[in-house]
Amino acid sequence: MSTHLVLTVIAADKPGLVETLAQTIKAHAGNWLESRMARMAGQFAGILRVDIAEADVDALRRDLEALNSQGISVQLAISAAEAEREPDHLQLDLLGNDRPGLVLEVSQVLARHGVNVEALETERSPAPMSADLLFRAEALLAVGPQTDLDQLRRDLESLADDLMVDISLAGH
Repeated sequence: MSTHLVLTVIAADKPGLVETLAQTIKAHAGNWLESRMARMAGQFAGILRVDIAEADVDALRRDLEALNSQGISVQLAISAAEAEREPDHLQLDLLGNDRPGLVLEVSQVLARHGVNVEALETERSPAPMSADLLFRAEALLAVGPQTDLDQLRRDLESLADDLMVDISLAGH
């Protein structure tokens, strides 16, 4: 029987990290299914999903734990069963002057509406012709049938007015 695992990885960035992970997974006949990885502030961070025979999970776990001696921290979790029905997806884009709490305030509105953040990318950059910093966020949101999309849009628009940022929500 096959098991899906989710691995999270963090290590000081250096060449060969992905190769080391791939070799360890392949050594246990695991199949690398999907991943998201990035370098940030000198650190390498990633999350990946692996398919592996149930009988090989413990041996893979031991070999991944052994990577700690190389400075590679790996956490392993057995993936929950895939949902029967894929949720609807929305794209949220935010742009405004940077200030503490932006992510918190937006995520509170999303949580109140039962919206799940499946992917989030944020960055700060200098504003054109100004010394101010702009905060930009792009999020992929999963919404279930219980979500009132009109009310979600109204709440996000109200928040955008309060925070003086631009927030747009588009269907996928």
